[in-house]
Amino acid sequence: MTAPVLEKEAQAAPAAPGTSTAAVRALALFEARRLLLRLPVLLALTGYTAWLVWHNLQPWDEFPVLQDADRATQGGPLFVALAALLCANQAVLRSRRRDTERHFAVLALSPGQRTAAHALSVVPLALLVAVGVVAQFTWEAVKPGAVGHGSPAELLVGPLTVLVFGALGVLLARLVPSGVAAPLLVVVFFLMFVGAAFPFGGETGAAWLAPVVGTAGKHPFPSGLLGRPAAWHALYLAGLALTAALLAVLLSGSRGRRVQAAVAATLAVTVLGGAAQTRDVPGATMAARQRASLTPEKEQTCQRRGTSEYCAFPEWAPRTADWERVVRGVQSLAGGSAQGQRLLVRQRLNAGYSLYEDSVLSPSATPHQVTVGTAWGGNRVPEFSTAVAAVLVAGDEKAAAKLCGGRMVTVMWLSLAWQDDPEAQLRHVRLDDSLSGDAIVLSPTEPLSMTAGQTDVVRALLDRPMPSVVGRVKAHWAELTSPKLTTARAAELLGVPAKVGPDRCEA
Repeated sequence: MTAPVLEKEAQAAPAAPGTSTAAVRALALFEARRLLLRLPVLLALTGYTAWLVWHNLQPWDEFPVLQDADRATQGGPLFVALAALLCANQAVLRSRRRDTERHFAVLALSPGQRTAAHALSVVPLALLVAVGVVAQFTWEAVKPGAVGHGSPAELLVGPLTVLVFGALGVLLARLVPSGVAAPLLVVVFFLMFVGAAFPFGGETGAAWLAPVVGTAGKHPFPSGLLGRPAAWHALYLAGLALTAALLAVLLSGSRGRRVQAAVAATLAVTVLGGAAQTRDVPGATMAARQRASLTPEKEQTCQRRGTSEYCAFPEWAPRTADWERVVRGVQSLAGGSAQGQRLLVRQRLNAGYSLYEDSVLSPSATPHQVTVGTAWGGNRVPEFSTAVAAVLVAGDEKAAAKLCGGRMVTVMWLSLAWQDDPEAQLRHVRLDDSLSGDAIVLSPTEPLSMTAGQTDVVRALLDRPMPSVVGRVKAHWAELTSPKLTTARAAELLGVPAKVGPDRCEA
């Protein structure tokens, strides 16, 4: 029998059942190993791992809000996704680059099946990213100060982004079989992510067609106010990845009805998810934002701790113990009736009509009410401590916003003296991070102001033994909280030989 006859019989021989599926799976595993060992992928995974370690070990994030922590997992995988796009594209073009495409004609796999194997080879890389996402979120969730609820759909975005970009790399190789196209596309995406808007922001519209949609708000919000179409977005990304992979298979020559039907089905899913996620924020969510902003007492739960009452949105209820610790610390240094004054600590936010507004909360005129925000830890602690001290001295937040003269010395000493490393907290609570001169003092509502003389007196008090200062504060409490008190008189009452200039008070 001649060689051409043997070749014809070999081509005509039917494959055993399941042979093609097993071959596709074997090739996918082989390509997956090669993909994971490519230098760009290794560098991206190393950088992603280093970023996870650095991010998780930061000391300022001991009080995470989980509905923000889930979105924080989405940015890092973008760079792994870019590496997946580049390397998956190069893997598909390998046979063309090495002039071995003609040798594949003798294999049992068709070009479409080989393309499917390349698309499947990205799955293990996406699973590795999923492990990183779960580790990052779990690390935040197990912290004692964690509050809120994470979204599984938000956690899916990182791994799905890797699948989308890997599938786009395979599709690009079938559309433009050139080794230059993928690197150029990677550069374009990189500039979009880093140079333009990383991650993309927006509540509605075309921003949701990007893989990662962040929120630019400064403060956390209750999960019920977010209104993010996270489930639709995850469906959109999954449909986009499948559509790109199946289109690549279709362009490879596999034009059977099943492939065409699958392309149509996944394209419909992508369009459905894309259309649903770009709709306006639901009216119920907008109404809930208004209620939470204007009448928070209707949405909150309150509990009595000591002599004071603490009202918080339900997800923040466990954090009232931290607020009580601050209130107790400040009141332990106060004199007169302020030591046992019943305060109402109320959590407030300003969601308005958008989560992107960063307006300052207006001070409350309710007597003895203190505002606390939705963020905690770091600088938020001395800011809240200052608000508590100001209300104890002035009576309410509106009056505290107009504090001037020597009472600022009383307020700042009450706010700082009970804390660990008071001078460091003084630096943190001042807008310019300074320890001398005039400065704006941050607060959950409107900021206060300190003159250079008040700064010098407060620092001198912090350097003195606390018991001696506490005794003077309690003994002269009435005068130290009088609106007529000057900074010079406050220094005299507290035994600080400091030369201070005249107080500058607005009329």
